Amino acid sequence: MKLNAIQLTLYADQLQAVCEEMGQVLQLSAYSPNIRERRDFSAALFDRRGRLVAQGNNIPVHLGSMSTAVSAVLDAARRRGEQLRDGDVLLVNDPFAGGTHLPDITAVAPFFTPGSSQPRALLAVRAHHADVGGMSSGSLPLSSELLQEGLVIPPVWLCRAGVLQEDLLSLICANSRTPDERRGDLRAQLASLQRGLLRLAELRSGASESGGPDADGALSEAVLETLYHYSATALLELIQRLPRTVVEARDFLELPDSAVWIRLRLQVNPQGLVFDFTQSDDQVPAPLNAVAAITQSAVFYLLRCLLPPEVPCTSGLLEHVRILTRRGSIVDAVPPAAVAGGNVETSQRIVDVLLQAWGILQPGQAVACSQGSMNNLTAGGIDLRFGERAPYAYYETAGGGHGASAASAGLSVRHSHMTNSLNTPIEALEHAYPMRIWRYGLRRGSGGRGRLRGGDGLVRELEFLADSDVTMLSQRRSSGPPGTQGGSSGRPGRNLLIRSGLKPQLLPGTFSRRLQRNEGLCIETPGGGGYGED
Repeated sequence: MKLNAIQLTLYADQLQAVCEEMGQVLQLSAYSPNIRERRDFSAALFDRRGRLVAQGNNIPVHLGSMSTAVSAVLDAARRRGEQLRDGDVLLVNDPFAGGTHLPDITAVAPFFTPGSSQPRALLAVRAHHADVGGMSSGSLPLSSELLQEGLVIPPVWLCRAGVLQEDLLSLICANSRTPDERRGDLRAQLASLQRGLLRLAELRSGASESGGPDADGALSEAVLETLYHYSATALLELIQRLPRTVVEARDFLELPDSAVWIRLRLQVNPQGLVFDFTQSDDQVPAPLNAVAAITQSAVFYLLRCLLPPEVPCTSGLLEHVRILTRRGSIVDAVPPAAVAGGNVETSQRIVDVLLQAWGILQPGQAVACSQGSMNNLTAGGIDLRFGERAPYAYYETAGGGHGASAASAGLSVRHSHMTNSLNTPIEALEHAYPMRIWRYGLRRGSGGRGRLRGGDGLVRELEFLADSDVTMLSQRRSSGPPGTQGGSSGRPGRNLLIRSGLKPQLLPGTFSRRLQRNEGLCIETPGGGGYGED
């Protein structure tokens, strides 16, 4: 089957549209504000080997690592001697079996063509659930091992041949502080997969009726393979224009009394790129460890940023890439390491290191560091506002300043790099949770100075209307995001405890404490680094 550029583009757009619609169905069906309002989810399509061939415009840290979850599902079926069947849906959130951190639950469904016993493709939807148990509400605790963070789900069948396994669904929901919300969000993921399967069937049916050279159209083996190799070839062409050299970069994560370093040695050779993280520090007894899938997703994100937007986003981007890590390190943690913050904080620092290295390799493409944190806030307790005792669990990230580059100043108050979610609108937040927002705006002057300034962070002040257990995971509180090419660092972030009649109290970047009713929290997020000298 010969494909020209127009045909290939149409097929790629068709497959991406399926993923986008899956995400829309999930968003509109979900119960939790985290999925419905913030859009903390991702949808993607994989070939029968578990290689990414299309994705929605969702969360980079999800998408670059989701192929490992799909591979884990396929491996689990093989080990058990079971074949995937039409109507099967499998779940996984185990970080050491293809997951990222426990709140991210991935649902995978195979797509079959008529008469085939092997799936032609697989659909996957990953959603961040606001609570999956663990030692604190929101399931992002100050943990020292994985089992403190919540329910671990290895690859298991939620649906078998179209029959929902109610016992498993009940087990998962019973391990959450908000079981009804979990049930609703999981069913929304099932609805999303059903819509994706329907659209794939329609694509194949339409291609068959058109009488084209291949009855499967966009789902033909030739198309999926061509999309994969198109991406691989585009990256190889980029690599061949680079100087043959080795560059090094490093940056650190903040612990209460120390720093944990991520070190990268990037080598360019005619065959490809080698990202060597083996000299990074050991994993720590804190929730900042990243599994290997997270490191892969950060590299995947960098490579996607370097290529033109018309290049298909497939696993082919990793075809000419080697990622070297050391098991037991901060970027390749092993059980029973705590990993809740590896997905949200360490992933950002890995990207910072990657961009620093790329700026050395290609100074004209240097980008200052963005805020470098997702500023993760979780809270939970008992909501008494409506005359009954209703448990609540809240999770949200906050935007900050983007780093400036030779092309432009940094954007302000935006999520950056590995996250692509929205904020929870104030009206939705105050309706769903016992909270009141007193201030939400620009943190003026927080971006780093330079010929082009870094973007500004934000200020968000909220009051808790019920006694609440609050946890904050944030970075760049001791030092701000570095600038580049002579630009200044952005201002570091701050977390402040607000009590009526008292001076605001500075809190650490990472803390867990119980706040009383009418106490508040003010979050000031970091500004981005500046570019060039003034």
